[in-house]
Amino acid sequence: MNESLLIPGGALLGIGAVVHVVIFVLESLLWSRPNVWRSFGLRTAEAAANVRPMAFNQGFYNLFLALGVIIGVVLIVATAAQQAGITLLLASGISMVLAATVLIVSSPKLARAAAIQGLAPLFGVVLVTASLLV
Repeated sequence: MNESLLIPGGALLGIGAVVHVVIFVLESLLWSRPNVWRSFGLRTAEAAANVRPMAFNQGFYNLFLALGVIIGVVLIVATAAQQAGITLLLASGISMVLAATVLIVSSPKLARAAAIQGLAPLFGVVLVTASLLV
């Protein structure tokens, strides 16, 4: 394993985890604020109320992806379970990338949001995978 690729790959996946935690906070904790639901393209409080259960659930999905990366990093850095940590990093990172892909394919106007949530994990997955192959 090449640590000179694993470390920056893990860091990029860590950035992805932070982004996903922020999304969790917005969707699950701060959704009732008009500036939050407007940032997701909703125009009325009624529309936001209708979408709230889905946003709440989706926020937790984002949190769980972030936790996968965080636990993976902890396993790599603080335990002897490096293989399990790398597996968690890759599984969570690939899920982040695929979620961003679904977002942009289903709604091309959300390309910026997809890039924000998917580019750091994409490059992180590439580097972590390369660290295993080199």
